[in-house]
Amino acid sequence: MTRMAERPVMSGTTPRSGFEELLDLLDELHVPDGYKAEIIRGSIVVSPWSKGYYHRVMRLVCEQLEPHLPNGHVIDRAPFLYVFPGDECAYGPDVHAAHERVFETESNRLDGEGLSFAAELTSPSTRKDDVTDKVEVYAKAGVPVYLVLDMQNEQATVFWSPTEGGYEGRLTKSFGEKLYIPDPFGCTLDTDGFQAPRREPDESDDD
Repeated sequence: MTRMAERPVMSGTTPRSGFEELLDLLDELHVPDGYKAEIIRGSIVVSPWSKGYYHRVMRLVCEQLEPHLPNGHVIDRAPFLYVFPGDECAYGPDVHAAHERVFETESNRLDGEGLSFAAELTSPSTRKDDVTDKVEVYAKAGVPVYLVLDMQNEQATVFWSPTEGGYEGRLTKSFGEKLYIPDPFGCTLDTDGFQAPRREPDESDDD
């Protein structure tokens, strides 16, 4: 039974279940329309899909980074599941880049250590995981660059130089500013256009 909440968790799943069993359960799980499922710290977490304007932001990230990809790497925003067995985690990053050979498999479980870039766009239900657990797991897996787009506070934070203890580099800019994306990309990301749509004032507001 799936319990929906601000950070809904599949009841009855614990780290003692075994990571492979959780992955099998995830394959069989019927996720309601508008939600996605990941494995975070040994539990299946079901969270709502992005708001409509997130599509624009993800497209802008892909368009700007694609010309600077390492040889043989591809970037996409299609839903794929990357597994990190050592941490009992499986993530579906909003934007991800990896060598094309990572996708040459019949499995739906991709190697998290094959990522060269991951980006998460936060929502109220996922923000805590995006800025804590995922920072740690991506760093331990050696993902060179991790980008967190804090959609609630309208800030972009890039992490780089991964180590077992976390990322050594971190830089934050407000949306609308330019943010340097370190090697292996070595480019500047213009975050203008990442903001939420502004509500047009009603005519009644002038009364």
